Amino acid sequence: MTITYFGYGSLVNIDTIPAEAEVTPGKLSGWLREWRVCGQGADGQGRCALTVRQEDGSEIWGVMAREPRTRLPDLEHREKRYVKVEAVGAAFRCEARQEPGPEELFLFRAAPEHLRWGCDRHPILQSYLDCVLAGFFRTWGEAGIDHFLETTDGWHVPVLQDRDRPHYPRKVSVDPDLADLIDQKLDAHGIAYMKPEN
Repeated sequence: MTITYFGYGSLVNIDTIPAEAEVTPGKLSGWLREWRVCGQGADGQGRCALTVRQEDGSEIWGVMAREPRTRLPDLEHREKRYVKVEAVGAAFRCEARQEPGPEELFLFRAAPEHLRWGCDRHPILQSYLDCVLAGFFRTWGEAGIDHFLETTDGWHVPVLQDRDRPHYPRKVSVDPDLADLIDQKLDAHGIAYMKPEN
């Protein structure tokens, strides 16, 4: 027995999911990403993460991941600020074969109690953003970063520069050249930054 879900943010980065997961890149029609999940980490740092909303005419890139059903409790704990949206397979197309996803494909979107735009008290963690964009770059190259920037709402939310002292629990090591590329892309997109307090 397995579970199959669509990842559109950090779940795109295969370094954050079990190595045995079966991952298929693809596109999901009718959805758009946004920086609209607020909460507080175990370290007390407020943070803003990604969610999705339905949007006619939109399309986001991501991955369809399949894992053993025994992994579901761990996945739901990871996505504890989210609720499952079932049966999105018809909106998914595998990149290689243009086949739809299975009927049981699901995704996670913000739970109502966490659905609000990020702010100075709940910024985007640079360590989280690095993880997401590294995953997009690994899968689609520079075009993946560009697509993510163009198909995500909420870039008014500031980015906390925590790369040197990461608050994100699933932080990844980013090659210096990729970090420079990410920074160039974000600067060109007009991102506002915040310095850590200490």
